[in-house]
Amino acid sequence: MMGMKRLSKGTACLLMATIAGCTSLPADYAATLPTSDPKWQTPECEKARVRAAEYKDKNLNVGVALLLGPYGLAMAAATKENSEKQRRRLARNVHMECSSQPLPRNLQNDASNA
Repeated sequence: MMGMKRLSKGTACLLMATIAGCTSLPADYAATLPTSDPKWQTPECEKARVRAAEYKDKNLNVGVALLLGPYGLAMAAATKENSEKQRRRLARNVHMECSSQPLPRNLQNDASNA
């Protein structure tokens, strides 16, 4: 019975982490920036957009995580958190290199993790 409670808490934690991770893919974010901005045509912006386009999430499949038990759920949650940080870091970099507009609030708090 105790193992079932742990699994339920772990599953709930994983679901909350999955829902909380809401930073869009860096390439999608880059597509929202205005192409009329003077920074858009710079070589630095082009490099940042290429890196953003090449980014792929490396998430642990929840089905595989369940097979690994409570440790698998923790690994899946950690992988999801890491992917979120990488997406935010890349989106922040794209913004800094390609836009003259102020940095959006959701990308500001990541300066220490970059």
